[in-house]
Amino acid sequence: MIPAQRLYLLLLLGIALTIVVAIIFDSQISIFITLLFDTLVLGVAVWDGLGVKPHRVQVTRQPLHRLSIGRDNPVVLSVQSGNRGAKIRLRDYYPLEFEVSQPLLEATLEPNSSQELTYTIHPDSRGEFQWGAIQLRQLGRWGLAWHDWKIPASQKVAVYPDLVGLRSLSIRLTLENTGTMRQARRLGAGTEFSELREYGIGDDTRMIDWKATARRSRPLIRVLEPEREQTLIILLDRGRLMTAQVQGLKRFDWGLNATLSLALAGLHRGDRVGIGVFDREVTSWIPPERGQHQLSKLIERLTPIQPVLLEPDYVGAVTKLVNQQTRRALVVLITDIVDATASVELLSALGRLTPRYLPFCVALRDPQVDRIAHTPLNQEGKKIKRGDADANRTIAAAYTRAVALDLITQRQVAFAQLKQKGVLVLDAPANQISEQLVDRYLQLKARNLL
Repeated sequence: MIPAQRLYLLLLLGIALTIVVAIIFDSQISIFITLLFDTLVLGVAVWDGLGVKPHRVQVTRQPLHRLSIGRDNPVVLSVQSGNRGAKIRLRDYYPLEFEVSQPLLEATLEPNSSQELTYTIHPDSRGEFQWGAIQLRQLGRWGLAWHDWKIPASQKVAVYPDLVGLRSLSIRLTLENTGTMRQARRLGAGTEFSELREYGIGDDTRMIDWKATARRSRPLIRVLEPEREQTLIILLDRGRLMTAQVQGLKRFDWGLNATLSLALAGLHRGDRVGIGVFDREVTSWIPPERGQHQLSKLIERLTPIQPVLLEPDYVGAVTKLVNQQTRRALVVLITDIVDATASVELLSALGRLTPRYLPFCVALRDPQVDRIAHTPLNQEGKKIKRGDADANRTIAAAYTRAVALDLITQRQVAFAQLKQKGVLVLDAPANQISEQLVDRYLQLKARNLL
């Protein structure tokens, strides 16, 4: 039994009653009346709390399946009252490692009614996590005491990469494929025949199908689309640079989300998709295959992988790829770049892929570096007054901004060297990399660069 606010108010009223009785009668009578009043109130409170037990509400947590990292995942608790209304407070024992929108939930239910209470959980790491019991308090009929008990609801829940983002991307790609969204498809940009359609003003006369034109007695042109069933290989770095925290997640988690998004886009376009994860060696290799079953395999195989504090061996990863994949392929390497000196091995490895393969380097930038580099110092100095401490702050801010600008410059030098070697480059904030990478891949497919 937990005392309610009304009980405390009644006990305070007993103190006031003691003072009044002491003024009218003597102190002994006032003490006796006060003890009698408090005993009566506490007895009623205990009775009120125990009276809840036969009328407990029923609470169940709806089954939790796969949670998405970096997303607000809803958790729904269903509450059913009996033949008596109920005022409740409950707390779900979620994993303490995660952020939660509302730790304590409250509800008031009418007799024989039901209600759903929802809160959101925001995981910032992948793996299996334990949900515990549900702690519940129900207010007595007279509002003097809470009846407190636990409902066993232990459950292990797995946190996966961004499955919510994958579902949204799948819907988008499906709509594009079925034509409900307008596609920027260029005639003649592909190599595979798609359909015949009537000639329109501005169409390329070289695409006219003269035999079909003669049969139909009106000009028809061939519509070509990018070749399907090509090969896409994704190499995902899980080395030291990928362990850094960026926008609330490890850089590797952003890279893994981008890897699965790109794989989904490739499978939707009919490509064979394979993935290799590496540090000092290639720790996971999934051979390229077609079909949606490949995506499920990729999710299950890649979800348990975590980054490690090891320097990646880019040359070894590329050598493994060359030995495994003899056909021409689009090779996407997802990593991060510091500068040309620190990334000399990366530059050398990607250079070995041209011209047999089409190499594509994807770097996951930290948006905080961009913010620091592009924040003018005068904004920092608006609230700074004269003084040694303020001067030190200004100098520290200037040095920090200089370092950020130097990092950006060094990255640009490294990317310029990659482009000179014929390597495609994408440098984007880690939290925006998935969408930009998929768009870039679709552009490459549309232009038939592979």
